[in-house]
Formats: sequence, structure tokens, C-alpha cells
Amino acid sequence: MIVGLAGLAVLAFAGNSLLARAALADGATEAGVFSAIRLTAGALVLLPFLRGRPTTSDIPGAAALLVYVAGFSFAYLTLPAATGALILFGCVQASVMTIGIVQGDRPSFASWAGLAIALSGLGWLFLPGSEGAAIGPAAMMAVAGLAWGLYTIIGRRGTDPTRNTAASFLLAAPLALPLILLDQSLPSLSGVILAVVSGALTSGLGYVIWYRVTPHLSLATTATVQLATPIIAALGGAALLAEPLTVDIAVAGGLIVGGIVLTIRK
Repeated sequence: MIVGLAGLAVLAFAGNSLLARAALADGATEAGVFSAIRLTAGALVLLPFLRGRPTTSDIPGAAALLVYVAGFSFAYLTLPAATGALILFGCVQASVMTIGIVQGDRPSFASWAGLAIALSGLGWLFLPGSEGAAIGPAAMMAVAGLAWGLYTIIGRRGTDPTRNTAASFLLAAPLALPLILLDQSLPSLSGVILAVVSGALTSGLGYVIWYRVTPHLSLATTATVQLATPIIAALGGAALLAEPLTVDIAVAGGLIVGGIVLTIRK
């Protein structure tokens, strides 16, 4: 059950990367309006599950969600789906495990080794001569990864994942509206549809599933299992968006999968 739900969540995460690239890469929409529509669609589909008004305890989750969505969208204006997902979830893994250690979690030697191997896959993309990412978009995606790691930690503490996710989206959606002012053109119908699907399905419902899974996983496993996302994003990008599967992505992906296997081998 838990493995199946985790798999669905990872597919949703990869779907977000593919939907964002499909909407942003060809100019169907721009990053500001994509972020605003995505959060609004997520808020609307989850609104029936809110059960009461958001409270001040929901503000940290909403802030982390907003930073993640904004950084994610603006980074994907130029980053390929696979590269963006590698940076995003490499930073997620590092942030979640760091927070876990601060909170008293003591990863096993295998978990440390898995982390090191998986992060070496991320580092591979930035070696001299590799097909690395531009510093600006990579930095925005790294910030998004740190914010998503924090959002994951916050979600582990909640007792009602559906209600907490709904509250985060409802609070974050209006705060994303000023991002539209950074855009220079109006979105096309296809861009709006892609943003709505990303917000309602792969974000809103996908995050509810993830919030249900994370309390049953250790922090090390929670961080590392998400690193399957770039592999799915790379395959999806090649099949659906005609993005090339380069040697660098293949090597980085192999290292990440190796880290996942080592960390969750039990």
C-alpha cells in the first residue's frame, strides 16, 4: 500500500516537470501566470476538504509551497525537464536529511552512502565539460528544492494531510498573483489547461498522496525515494517533449538510482 502510494506520488512529481516544460518551453504561458493558475487550481480542487478556515499554523506550509512553485516555474523557462528535476530533488534530499539530523534523526551508514552516491549524480551535471545548467535557473531550482524539502517536513507533522494541503494551497494562491506582473504576454488556452492540470491533479491530489505516505517513511527514505522523479522526467521528456537523453543525464540517473537502492534496500 505505502509503496504503491509512493509510486503514484513520484509519478505526480515527474508529471509536474513535464507539464511545466510543455507549457513554458514553447511560450504557451509564462512563469508568473503558470504559478498563479497552478496554485489556484490546486486550491479549488481541494477546497471541499478544507473543513474550516486556515489558521496561523498553516502559514509556514503555504510559504514553503509558494517559494517552491515560483522557483520551479521560473527555472523551467530554460531548464530541460530532466536537469531541472535532478537539481530539484537533489536539493530536496539534502535539505530533508539535514533537517532530520538537526531534529535528532541518525541515518545509518547505508543511508549516508546512498545520499553521497545520489548527490554525486547531481554533481555530475556540473563537472567541466558536462552539459550543465545555467547558474541562474539552476539556483532558482535549488531554492525550489529547499522549499519543497521544508514543505515535506511540515507535512510529516500534520494529522490530516488532505486538509493541510488544501489550506496551504488556499493561502498560497492569492500570494502568487503578483508574479503575473513579471510576465510579458498573456497565456494561450493550451498553457492555461496545462497549468490547471498541474495544479489540480499532479500538484493538489499528488501532494495529498505524498503527505499520507511520508509519516510511514524515515526521513532518509522520504528524501531519497523522490530522486526517482528525475529518471521518470528524463524518459517522459524524451518521449513527449523530444528532449535528448544525454550521456550526462544517463550517468547522473544511474548514480541516483544506485543511491535510492542503497538507502531503501530494506
